[in-house]
Amino acid sequence: MFWILLAIVVILFIVAIANIVVVQQSRAYVIERLGAFHTVWGVGLHLKIPFIERVARKVSLKEQVLDYPPQPVITKDNVTMQIDTVVYFQITDPKLYAYGVEQPMAAMETLTATTLRNIIGDLELDQTLTSRDVVNTKMRAILDEATDPWGIKVNRVELKNILPPSDIQSSMEKQMKAERDRRQAILQAEGQKKSAILIAEGERESAILRADAEKQAAILKAEAEKQAAILRADGEAQAILAVQKAMADSLELLNQKAPNDQVIKLKAIETMQKVADGKATKIIIPSEMQGLVGMASGIVEAVKEK
Repeated sequence: MFWILLAIVVILFIVAIANIVVVQQSRAYVIERLGAFHTVWGVGLHLKIPFIERVARKVSLKEQVLDYPPQPVITKDNVTMQIDTVVYFQITDPKLYAYGVEQPMAAMETLTATTLRNIIGDLELDQTLTSRDVVNTKMRAILDEATDPWGIKVNRVELKNILPPSDIQSSMEKQMKAERDRRQAILQAEGQKKSAILIAEGERESAILRADAEKQAAILKAEAEKQAAILRADGEAQAILAVQKAMADSLELLNQKAPNDQVIKLKAIETMQKVADGKATKIIIPSEMQGLVGMASGIVEAVKEK
């Protein structure tokens, strides 16, 4: 009897130990009682009733990633492309996830493929290649709304790769090369234009500087000539004043000696010669001096003959 009781105790202990459940962080357990949903266990220690309760599904509450293989998609202009999609999702309701749909991951993959075909079917090739953000936003909104009854929240959807047919890729590469060549030609033309503008501006500035230099030189030359003319005029004025002063002194001396008319007339002739200084072409002689001039000329001729 003792051994039977001991065996029963050991069995009960083993069963109790086996029905102690520890739920880890970021996980949830869906519990059924007699085949019907009972509750959801969160993080912590739980005791399961043997043979009555069972763990129907263990659910991860972390954000998960599904990377789907490339799917053939036809655009609006009948171009077939291969597009692979990445979906980031998170389970928010373990009960709906467990009972909302059979094989949730397969259902999400099918839903993603059909949604992608529907969206790309309304776009042309160029729009598909340049509208990734638009496609991602539309797909996320549609998938999030469709998977809400399954207890799944779609956080992000990304188009990983878009692969057009090989002939389309070749045409695109040629187009891109032609566009790069065009941009290079435009940049070269703009560089040459700027260079020509800079050269013209440099020549204009150089011409302006040369003109300013010539103007300054002409001004300096004119100033120099002006100063020279002033100095010459001052010299001539000083000479005339000196001559006049000498005449005045001579007349004063003559007056002191009481000269006669003939001497005065001779002095006047000498003064006229000094005034002319050999440069005058015409000298007007008063009539009263003409006889004296003729006599002086005769004396000079007689002296030369001797």
